Amino acid sequence: MTSETARLGVVVKGWPRLSETFIAQELVALEAAGIDFEIWSLRHPTDKKTHPLHDRLQAAVHYLPEYLRDEPLRVARGFINAVTQPGFAKTWRMIRADYARERTPNRLRRFGQACVLARELPDATLGLYAHFLHTPSSVARYAAMLRGIPWSFSAHAKDIWTSPEWELREKLAADSHGAEFGATCTAFGAEHLNSLADRKDRVDLVYHGLDLERFPPPPEKKRRKPDEPMALMSVGRLVEKKGFDRLIHALAQLPKSLDWHWTHIGGGALKEELQRLALEHGVADRITWRGACDQPEVIAEMRAADLFVLPSRVAEDGDRDGLPNVLMEAASQKLPILSTPVSAIPEFIDNGIHGLLTDDAPQSIASEVQRLAADPALGEKMAEAAFERLMSDFQMAPGIAHLAKRLRQMMDLPS
Repeated sequence: MTSETARLGVVVKGWPRLSETFIAQELVALEAAGIDFEIWSLRHPTDKKTHPLHDRLQAAVHYLPEYLRDEPLRVARGFINAVTQPGFAKTWRMIRADYARERTPNRLRRFGQACVLARELPDATLGLYAHFLHTPSSVARYAAMLRGIPWSFSAHAKDIWTSPEWELREKLAADSHGAEFGATCTAFGAEHLNSLADRKDRVDLVYHGLDLERFPPPPEKKRRKPDEPMALMSVGRLVEKKGFDRLIHALAQLPKSLDWHWTHIGGGALKEELQRLALEHGVADRITWRGACDQPEVIAEMRAADLFVLPSRVAEDGDRDGLPNVLMEAASQKLPILSTPVSAIPEFIDNGIHGLLTDDAPQSIASEVQRLAADPALGEKMAEAAFERLMSDFQMAPGIAHLAKRLRQMMDLPS
């Protein structure tokens, strides 16, 4: 059942998703800040595990038809209702134009989901807010046009770099029923989107930051003993842009004199391929694949590790990371960081100060691992600096306050 008082509809790809805890963190904080909303998810959950944040959220969660064929009656009712809406003619012209440029079933599914959303939103809804600028924003935009209400978005990474430019421009322009405002979590992404917008302040920089109340204080670090392996760890989906194939090549190049073990946390489509690669390079017995883990498990692994490695790179289709929250999580435990200067990672890590940034060539990664293995004091110094930067510039509260203010302005509610 829908609430009769919810003022905001939040559109997400799927709920809950373990790989998108930054969204859960934001929504829990917005709820605490007094924003009254409901969640509308385009997909049903697939993760077997959830995050403690998902349990803290009080908002109602609704699932739109994941595939239109699954709920034909619900979709038909949505379309019939859409035809009666004042915004239908303009929305119908838009979907026809969009479909002419992208003739895919996904485009039609977005419109069908939008019709259902427009019909089922509470009458009290004053605006929509979508996480991700691709599919969720398309559904929010069509539904908002049908209902005659404003919409906004938060953009992240893949949605920015793999969406067609024509679609980004239209979602960022007022004359095409673009967003009232947008937010994104990196200066790199904000600059790019504002270069495509009808005005240069359409998209705000709002770092996710970290809610440090969810994390224990950093542990007292003890130097590993000479007979202990160097404990490396990574957290991230097993997809191309995370660069874990390059890391496996790098690990295979480490000298036999260096004893090491790498633990990976996360699922993903490339798991079997990467496991085969590890076997081919003779390092499979030094790798633990833990799969998806909940937050306490991740933090426990971070507290026991000697080095956090995230060799992000730009995928062939242009997809790339923004500013991965796991880097800030590692910093919260004063775990030394080795990563790459992709996208917005340098916005948090200055090379040689808060961590090491290298290119994603296996030899370069291997060289930096050896450097940190030989000089533990260097890693400790950079980890301390990263923790201080996290505390001073990357906490969650300022971004939530800004976002809550913008959402209230969009809905014409008192600040």
